Amino acid sequence: MQKSIFFSGFLLILSSYQTVNSQGCSDAGFCSMSSFKPQEKQGPGFKDRLRVGFSVGKADHAISVSGQYLELNKKISNQFSVDTRITSLSQSGNAVSSFGLSDIYINGNYKPGKIGFTLGAKIPLHPADRTKNNLPLPMDYQSSLGTFDLLAGIGFTIKKIQLNTALQQPLTQNSNLFMAADYPNGSPFQTFQSTSRFKRKGDVLLRISYPLNLGSKLVFTPGILSIYHLGLDSYRDKQGIKKEIAGSDGLTLNSNLFFDYAINSRQGLQFSIGAPFQVRDNRPDGLTRKFVAGLEYSIRF
Repeated sequence: MQKSIFFSGFLLILSSYQTVNSQGCSDAGFCSMSSFKPQEKQGPGFKDRLRVGFSVGKADHAISVSGQYLELNKKISNQFSVDTRITSLSQSGNAVSSFGLSDIYINGNYKPGKIGFTLGAKIPLHPADRTKNNLPLPMDYQSSLGTFDLLAGIGFTIKKIQLNTALQQPLTQNSNLFMAADYPNGSPFQTFQSTSRFKRKGDVLLRISYPLNLGSKLVFTPGILSIYHLGLDSYRDKQGIKKEIAGSDGLTLNSNLFFDYAINSRQGLQFSIGAPFQVRDNRPDGLTRKFVAGLEYSIRF
């Protein structure tokens, strides 16, 4: 039965790659933060965990994307822990290659029982104002959304079904000044969404997952990840007039698979892959992904 579920989910994701794009995550780190992922069992005798990982994906406009992160999970007490993550992002396509630090995430987690609560912030390490030849580049080439965001979430388990819901709300906006009309005729950047003085709305995340033990060392966790963008994003035109971006609000629905392999009691590997079922009509933040795949190494101490 478990093998049947595994192969069905895997074939579903592979078939999705060729048909649609997705917002693979709210940004480079929000959905993959440990607080908002399927929860793993904690090994005895260890309080803290260090994680290092990377992901690859294919974005709109023939852009290839890879992300990197380093995360520390620090247990303060039986009920309270702190997660700290630093991320980076690289993009390549249309004769542009970029790389830069993205964000720092700091989350506090409180779990007095079966329900856990998370409160934290995303601190940008780049204002999203990267340029080439003195012209602003679109959000698709920025290493960060450039916003300072509030993060809040709740996670709980019903039998074996794990549920995580979270809010990511920008408290500031970025410094992007990209206007497609600034580029000459024939430039591929004329087809990108203008985002000058971009105003981005918040996101609500809901993840439902179900872990399945496939032996003593391997856990397979299929899941559904939904992200609802809470309103229409906007930008300012050359005259400074606010323009709402039609189709930038609404639901993105993705399938996720996680494979957790225990190397030993201290070390582990996690492989993850995701693809979409449903997408927003317009995603001006540059987060569109045809697929996302990631690998993480972790060690407890």
